[in-house]
Amino acid sequence: MRTSTALEALARRPASFLRSSWPWRALAYLLASAVPGGVVIAVGLAASLLGSVPTAAVAVAVAAVPLAPLAARYERWRLRLVDLAPPAGAGAAPRRAAVLGAVSLLALWWIDLAVACLVVAGPAVLVLSPVLQPTDEDGALAAALAVSAAGLLLLPVAAYVVTAWAGARGAAVRALLAPDELAEVLRSRARLVDAYETERRRIERDLHDGAQQRLVALSMRLGLALLDLPPGSPAAGQVALAQEEAQAALAELRELIRGVHPQVLTDRGLAAAVRDVAGRSPVPVDVDVRLPRRLPGAVETAAYYVVAEALANVARHSRAERARVRGRLAGDVLALEVRDDGAGGADPARGSGVAGLADRVAAVGGRLSLSSPPGGPTTMSVEIPCAW
Repeated sequence: MRTSTALEALARRPASFLRSSWPWRALAYLLASAVPGGVVIAVGLAASLLGSVPTAAVAVAVAAVPLAPLAARYERWRLRLVDLAPPAGAGAAPRRAAVLGAVSLLALWWIDLAVACLVVAGPAVLVLSPVLQPTDEDGALAAALAVSAAGLLLLPVAAYVVTAWAGARGAAVRALLAPDELAEVLRSRARLVDAYETERRRIERDLHDGAQQRLVALSMRLGLALLDLPPGSPAAGQVALAQEEAQAALAELRELIRGVHPQVLTDRGLAAAVRDVAGRSPVPVDVDVRLPRRLPGAVETAAYYVVAEALANVARHSRAERARVRGRLAGDVLALEVRDDGAGGADPARGSGVAGLADRVAAVGGRLSLSSPPGGPTTMSVEIPCAW
């Protein structure tokens, strides 16, 4: 998977992260704060030569106003070091640019430099301790080498700290530059969810009213043809076999339609749909879902498929003897929990489907968490807001 931001790079395996260019890019991003810092210091020194310290502070504040648009453009340029997909557009709105420029020039540049210098300089001094201090005395060289080894061990920690701070700063800058972009992403995701749900209902309707009715008619015609054939004849055997195949295909199609969008979910709601899918599970499932009212359609659909996929994973992978589904409505938040007594060790990175479920829940504004230590138990918790 392609990494596009410094914060995403932190989720890589340690060896992959430390070999990548992201720690160096993050360090360069923080050190680039020396440019606005130099401007602030230069303006402050020039003003202090002409007056008192308060006069210098006022001069810096006044100078920040015309420099704010330039600072916004500079922040957009250096953002590419920690974000490979920076906000689109030529620049931020004037007021937003002024806020960003003031923050960059007067508040955060020195923090960036302090983090870069302190976090990197500390391990560097330890590593260079055999060179920086005399080692003529007995045991001094051994102590210096031990300190140097400790500095080497701290360098990976420094890489994580620098990248984390640079990634957080980059995310904050991106939010200031293009807050409307995030809102549009959320609206686009909601539109995709609605379009997906509409298309799924259309497929269900076509299967139910089209293919299923044709298979029913075919099975009836084969049954009528079987009545006109001599019992025990080869033709009668072939027609009977064809009728069995048609009935099997009809049963599979009905199961497919139920999987696309179960009718019980539309007619009776989430609690009944969960009891239905639990009743078809090969692993015994205790269902305790108590909801005082019907929930929005998108919430019910997302919650149902989370439960259905979770129970399917229990049956396929967990080696559990029993599972439990619990659901409550706490205020305007639906809280679901699926728990089993299996072997545990579920890992979303190994393609267990959990990542897809998390995306489905996130699409309706919810969140999913998974606890599955080796040896079990496995607990999947879901919280979905149900704003009316």
